[in-house]
Amino acid sequence: MGKAKRRSIALGKHNQITNLTRDDAINMTIEKLSKGEDVTELVTLFGLKAEELLEAGLEYEYVKAIEGILL
Repeated sequence: MGKAKRRSIALGKHNQITNLTRDDAINMTIEKLSKGEDVTELVTLFGLKAEELLEAGLEYEYVKAIEGILL
C-alpha cells in the first residue's frame, strides 16, 4: 500500500461522526432548518418521520417544506 492510500485511510478513520443518536439527529435537524441549511443527509440517514420532528418542536411549515424527503 502506498503512502497516499495509507494517509487517506487514516484521515477517513478520524473524520467520522461519533456516537450520533437519533435524538441528536432530530435536534440537529431542527437547528439546521432554523438556520436554513440543508438537512437531506440527516433525514435520509436516520429515516426521520414528520411526527418525530413535530413532537420535538419543529414548526409545521418546516415539515411541509421537506415533506418530499420524509418517510
